[in-house]
Amino acid sequence: MQSGIAAVGGMRRIWTRPLARALRGIIAARIAPVLPDSRGTIATTLLTGGGSAIPEADRAAFRDSGLAHLLAIAGLHIGTVMGLSFAFSRFFLALSERAALHLLIKQIAAVTALVAGGAYMLLIGAHVPIIRSFSMACVVTLGVLVGRRALSLRGLALAMAVLILMAPSEVLGVRFQMSFSAVLALIAGYDALRPALAQLYGDGSWWRRCLSHLVALAPTSALAGIFSAPFGAYHFGHVQLYFVLANMAAVPLTALWVMPAGLISLGLMPLHLEALALVPMGWGIGTILWIGRTVSAWPSAVMAVPHRSAWGLGVLSLGIAWLRLWRSRLRLAGLAAILLGLVSPALERPPDLLVSADARLIALHADAGMFLQKGSGASRVTLEAWQQLWAADGTLPFPVTGGSGGGAITCTEAACTLRAHGEVAMLLRGAGTRDDCAGGLLISARPIRLSCPADVATIDRFSVWRDGAEAVWLDAAGSHILSDRQFRGERPRVPHAPGLGRMAPGLTPALSE
Repeated sequence: MQSGIAAVGGMRRIWTRPLARALRGIIAARIAPVLPDSRGTIATTLLTGGGSAIPEADRAAFRDSGLAHLLAIAGLHIGTVMGLSFAFSRFFLALSERAALHLLIKQIAAVTALVAGGAYMLLIGAHVPIIRSFSMACVVTLGVLVGRRALSLRGLALAMAVLILMAPSEVLGVRFQMSFSAVLALIAGYDALRPALAQLYGDGSWWRRCLSHLVALAPTSALAGIFSAPFGAYHFGHVQLYFVLANMAAVPLTALWVMPAGLISLGLMPLHLEALALVPMGWGIGTILWIGRTVSAWPSAVMAVPHRSAWGLGVLSLGIAWLRLWRSRLRLAGLAAILLGLVSPALERPPDLLVSADARLIALHADAGMFLQKGSGASRVTLEAWQQLWAADGTLPFPVTGGSGGGAITCTEAACTLRAHGEVAMLLRGAGTRDDCAGGLLISARPIRLSCPADVATIDRFSVWRDGAEAVWLDAAGSHILSDRQFRGERPRVPHAPGLGRMAPGLTPALSE
């Protein structure tokens, strides 16, 4: 049976991927002459899912204003596609008296919308958020066909189960976590807000309907943003402070203007009249760009946050799920778990020193900031991960001579003395001398040739070659060193330390010569 499923999946990839890729290329080529600037690349992203050509400045504006989800095709986009397909199909079927009297036009429109949503999903590529959205849409469509109301939480649970069965590795990804967290928050939040919104809706007059939709914009943005923010902070190390205001303006514009205009342009492309819809679409995208650039330029629009450990994120996730799923007062116990998850960074002490796996990056975290020694060819990804760990907005170089870091660093041309929590480490810039062994730890980007006492630990080019990246905690009792090899442990697929032969289970290589 598994081989049959794999064969079906392989045939689907053989037939759908080249066709979707060709269609994406055609659509992008038709958009570029009409919208030649960044508005065109954003329009191409919304209609085809390919966003690699968006200028970095515009991508940063979307990210720093909390609008990055508009570029990640998900529920908003496929909901617009299916909603418009449903509305137009039902409208045109209702124009025929015979069809209205003898056909189940609501069910036919629902199936038409589902087909349109599936086609859109295949066009842009089936990634996590849109698979989740389409799975929930399938449950809702099934409810329409059988005359039953689809329960949103059950639909979300079914979508999660489908996605876990298809790609279990996605559970650890940021898209899975933020997507399901945001949708669960919206479902549970609107369930609690339904009485207040119903009272605001009143008799259903046009002005009350408009007022209720406008009022609902704030809780929609707040619920989705607040409950997905911890996962974004865990993966990216930043939170956006003004995301609610930006989304209140940009999301309705995307759903009511930009996406409908884009879908109309797709329908006009066979007639070579796509410019009639792409030009208005460009107006809307330009307005969204202006919103993103304006909000991202506000003071403290993006704030770095301390790194949260995996256990802290797990406790926070459990608390969020507990709070949303229970209906009785028992759900208030989730607040304690959420609080524990939020304060978890304060319960752990980050390392004082970090050395990369090639020793081209050596960093010290002091009160004045993050001090860095960077060699040529150093990994930018590693540096960004370190900045996220220490919530550092930038880096400072080790001084050539003199002191810095509030007394934590004293440098000469030959070495730097690093002090933290009563312990001293020496960062060598050259071969070093016997006097450098006075500290409890020697660090160098080169091989260390000094003969120091046995109680002096060393981290150099050879040690990281054997054991991988190193993290160091300094305190009055000495230095505690954790290597990548120690953290992973002795496992069948972990390569043995070069030159040390096979180690007994539970043992780790020495950290010094």
